[in-house]
Amino acid sequence: MIAIDTNLLVYAHREALIEHRAARQALERAAADRQGWGIPLPTIVEFCSVVTHPAATGRPSTAAEARGFLQALVRDGGSHVWLPSPGFDERLLEAAVDARVKGPRIFDLQIALLALEHGAREIWTHDRHFLAPPGLRVVDPL
Repeated sequence: MIAIDTNLLVYAHREALIEHRAARQALERAAADRQGWGIPLPTIVEFCSVVTHPAATGRPSTAAEARGFLQALVRDGGSHVWLPSPGFDERLLEAAVDARVKGPRIFDLQIALLALEHGAREIWTHDRHFLAPPGLRVVDPL
């Protein structure tokens, strides 16, 4: 199962970015994967924050545009949105203590741990510093 990180969604959504075509193709490959694919809820929140931000490159997307893009991934692409289960907060904090995570890397750990809990074995990201716990392979599909 494949998890998708925020930057791939942003690139696939923003046609003016040089990574756009490669990111769209990556999402198409994820959608065609027989094991399935999903998007952790924090990734969706971060995506919406980035593409609707008033200082976004080019024209910021409207909330409706961001929503439509994500809905199409679920409706047409077969993606699943992964939500935290009860006790996730404690498991996240324990993993952060064990891995000595601090600062913004806690956000990556949150995404990675949620992906693992939903059966993902790899996370696709263009972030070469993405922090993933053991059991989750980081793949740059671009």
